[in-house]
Amino acid sequence: MAKTKLYALDFDGVICDSAVETGITGWKVASKVWTDMPQDIPNDIVDLFRHVRPVMETGYEAALIMRHLFEGVSPDSLLKSFDKYLRHLVRRDEINLERLKLRFGETRDNWILDNQDEWVEMNPLFDGITEKLGMIDHRNATIITTKQERFVSKILQANMISFPTERIFGLDRQLSKPQILSNLLNSHPDHEILFVEDRLPTLFNVIDLSLIHI
Repeated sequence: MAKTKLYALDFDGVICDSAVETGITGWKVASKVWTDMPQDIPNDIVDLFRHVRPVMETGYEAALIMRHLFEGVSPDSLLKSFDKYLRHLVRRDEINLERLKLRFGETRDNWILDNQDEWVEMNPLFDGITEKLGMIDHRNATIITTKQERFVSKILQANMISFPTERIFGLDRQLSKPQILSNLLNSHPDHEILFVEDRLPTLFNVIDLSLIHI
């Protein structure tokens, strides 16, 4: 007898094309941390950021990426040695990562308060995703993301998608994706878990978890 499928879906890059909004928010945060950066984002830098976006894991890293791009580091260099560049910048400028994470979330909150319609417009869902989500029983689906859960809920609600908040596992949980998937395996032993993720390093991190189809 076939097992019931449990869909474990990433959000950014799978459900939502958030690259533009994440890049702009990253620039806004970076321009507050490094005051030599202009408040207005250069026209071409979002395209450069989109090139680097596939290796980014958590939203606040966008501010660090934008600082590197502003300093002239090429997208290809960041792609090849992403962790090395970020660690160097954090050490060099004595960046408090917890404070940076809070500032990133606050900057998004303020953008939503000032112009929620514009913020939602910068976070479009991929074509056909609304219909696909409508075909899945939400009792057999979860969203696993490094985004803060309130932002996921706002984007889904703005697109008239009803998804149970308790089945959104975001940054607020302070759990890695492998940890969340492992918990799902333990709590749903009779299910076949299908993990959909666009970030290759994350896939490598969970590849050894049995019973997960990627």
